[in-house]
Amino acid sequence: MDRLKRYINCHVPITTCTLRCPYCYITQHRLFDGPLPTYQYSPQHVRKALSRERMGGICLINICAGGETLLDSRLLEYVRELLEEGHYIMLVTNGTITKRFDEIIQFPEELRRHIFFKFSYHYLEFKRRNLFDVFFSNIRKVRDAGCSFTLEITPSDDAVQYIDDIKAKALKELGALCHVTIARDEKDDSELPMMTHLSREEYIKTWGTFDSALFDYKLTIFGEKRNEFCYAGDWTFYLNLATGMMKQCYKSLYDQNIFEDPSKPINFKSIGCNCITHHCYNGHSFIVLGSIPSLQSPTYADERNRICQDGSEWLQPEMKAIMLQKTSENNTEYSFIKKLAINTEMYCRKNDLSLKHPVYSLKRAVYLATHNHN
Repeated sequence: MDRLKRYINCHVPITTCTLRCPYCYITQHRLFDGPLPTYQYSPQHVRKALSRERMGGICLINICAGGETLLDSRLLEYVRELLEEGHYIMLVTNGTITKRFDEIIQFPEELRRHIFFKFSYHYLEFKRRNLFDVFFSNIRKVRDAGCSFTLEITPSDDAVQYIDDIKAKALKELGALCHVTIARDEKDDSELPMMTHLSREEYIKTWGTFDSALFDYKLTIFGEKRNEFCYAGDWTFYLNLATGMMKQCYKSLYDQNIFEDPSKPINFKSIGCNCITHHCYNGHSFIVLGSIPSLQSPTYADERNRICQDGSEWLQPEMKAIMLQKTSENNTEYSFIKKLAINTEMYCRKNDLSLKHPVYSLKRAVYLATHNHN
């Protein structure tokens, strides 16, 4: 069985989108008319940079744009190369670009089994634009081709009145209810709170009726500042596909370009106990896939799968086997001394202190003494 070594959250700088969902941060910042990106490195070069040898094993790679991920046809060249390298690929999409799905189902069967689609259920926009038939037809198309998928809705106060129809359509078309995520208000950068005018109790009562493990887990971590030792930057990381810039997470204390020279090893550096985000709003991916091993969490498969009325599942066996794993199961936790070294270095970076600062010098002294160096 394939073992999951790392999770890569891969960003594609596409802000162009076919929809105008009010809860989307692209709409909030009015970025939806941006141009398609220029990729600085070829698909073959990127494959070398993300080779299994260089990554230390097989990766689960989430590919997501700010706008609609599949608008750019060139992206599929990168997807194909990474699949052929042996990685598992997740594609976030609004499900409306039919031509792209027609191209993907022409991939060899052994590659299709390693593709997972996160279909965003933008109910209000689909209703306004009469896109339900296109959307559900494309989901069934990739499902029947052997790909895995999930259906996920972002709660919107405007959609509350349609909840019964939201559920009915999902059950009719796909045999199970959609999962539910939590939208954050990007306009309030002080705390990135839930985007709703409902009280927390009303919000949970309203959207908790979907019996979604994704929603249930996000509620436990949303708004909670994380202070545990986090392996983001090593076991998980954030990557810009167009430039090769690797960050520890969305906000990072150590950045590097890992595409420039694929022959060089990557300097994986965890952020440790120095998280600089308000809260881990996407911990349903990072934490669940093992970035903070001290925290109990469901598996990624638990959050994404559904068992349908006919007994079938949204996750196919090979993808499900990967999503049942955590990176923490296939990596070795740092020693106390290494954690001390990481935390001290990241503390200095976080507080803009020189690495020659006494705090950092103390870390080096402890490290050298412990490792019997002169």
